[in-house]
Amino acid sequence: MFQLLSLLLGTPLLIVAAVSPASRVPWLAELLGLDPAGTSRGAVLVDQFSAASVLFWGGGALALAFVVTVPKILNLALRPDRVYPLYGFAYCCYRAVARITSTPFFVNLYGDSSYIVGYLRALGYKASRAGQTGSNFGAQLTHDTPYLVSIGAGTMVSDGVRFLTADFSATSFRVSPVSIGARCFLGNAMSVPSAGRLGDNCFVGTKTMIPIDGEVRRDVGLLGSPPFEIPRSRPDRQFDLTRTELRSRLRAKDRYNVATIGIFLMVRWIRLYLVLLLGCFAVRMYDLIGFSALAVGSIVIGVTGFCYSVVVERFSTGLYDLTSRYCSIYDRYFWWHERFWKLSVQAGSLNGTPFKGVMWRMLGVRIGRRVYDDGCSISEKTLVSIGDEVTLGSGSVLQSHSMEDGIFKSDHIHVGARATLGSGAFVHYGVTIGEGAHLAGDSFLMKGESVPPGSRWHGNPARERR
Repeated sequence: MFQLLSLLLGTPLLIVAAVSPASRVPWLAELLGLDPAGTSRGAVLVDQFSAASVLFWGGGALALAFVVTVPKILNLALRPDRVYPLYGFAYCCYRAVARITSTPFFVNLYGDSSYIVGYLRALGYKASRAGQTGSNFGAQLTHDTPYLVSIGAGTMVSDGVRFLTADFSATSFRVSPVSIGARCFLGNAMSVPSAGRLGDNCFVGTKTMIPIDGEVRRDVGLLGSPPFEIPRSRPDRQFDLTRTELRSRLRAKDRYNVATIGIFLMVRWIRLYLVLLLGCFAVRMYDLIGFSALAVGSIVIGVTGFCYSVVVERFSTGLYDLTSRYCSIYDRYFWWHERFWKLSVQAGSLNGTPFKGVMWRMLGVRIGRRVYDDGCSISEKTLVSIGDEVTLGSGSVLQSHSMEDGIFKSDHIHVGARATLGSGAFVHYGVTIGEGAHLAGDSFLMKGESVPPGSRWHGNPARERR
């Protein structure tokens, strides 16, 4: 109810507050179609298209320049391992750096491509250009400050990884370096602390707690929380490439990723134009029918944006359902799958509402009735089926794929009726959860697990609680 009132009352009030002074500026009044002298409808549409283009392309270029320059100036106030009091000048500079450099748009834009390494280096990462795989970093990467993060050559970092370069107490804080060795693989949803003991050639599984004591780990695999060592996995030799073949496939992947980035920008550009078009029309109708025009306009803009995102994602797969796959990251199918990720939608604004199930159904999830979703994330919608009366906790994840050591694998996930996924629970590909089963919060259910009906599982990796 609060969300609905905010949409119907709060947004229109803000629009009125912005439009009232804007209507007194001649060129803004002409753009909004409020010019009393009268402007042809075609000219107004052209002006709005030009405004959307300037806002998107010009604003994007200025934002990129701002992100890679201004935080470097603010970072001059911070010194590694020096203790600063909270809420002082240094703290304000730290907060500004963290917020500006963590802008998700550019990480999403360049992620899952070779160009993310150049962007992160411009941002301040010490990331080696050697060992380029074309997918060294995913599209969801965060940090406290980028200037103290060092990544070795050939290391691959999955989505949901956060580099913790800041430590806090009740009265003070400090920033410290974070270092990851070469040829490592970091799975999803983990935090890398400044005291992490991670050397070369390490495999770190999803949601694994990186050790901060003992000797530096090398040539091992780590899994779980608390972590335990496992043998270092060996990549499938059937996907080995010679140096010449690797360079050729990498160049082909780069060309494909450039096209993907172009499509991503075009989709966002058109979306902005639609929002501007509908917003200006609602403002023009305000003079005729009053406040209700803005309330209805807010709803129409929200629904249109949602439907547009759904259509884009569905057409990105050609309206076909995804299927189980096992291939190299240099296979053309995987490049196409990366494009699907870049154009996919999660719609967190619908969390906890009955409309979230409707959204999942529109996006291809086979979902039952009376499902309560408080903020679940589903990466491959058409590979997931969810039964009736299922509870999906806030921050839970159903991920139907893995990219371990450059090998892409995907498979179906089945969640039975009346099952419960706790907050922050992570479910990997190839998993079947039986009816009435319960997966505790922050648990990690590994690939291929079969959870019996009515059972209770917890832990990382998750095991049955007897």
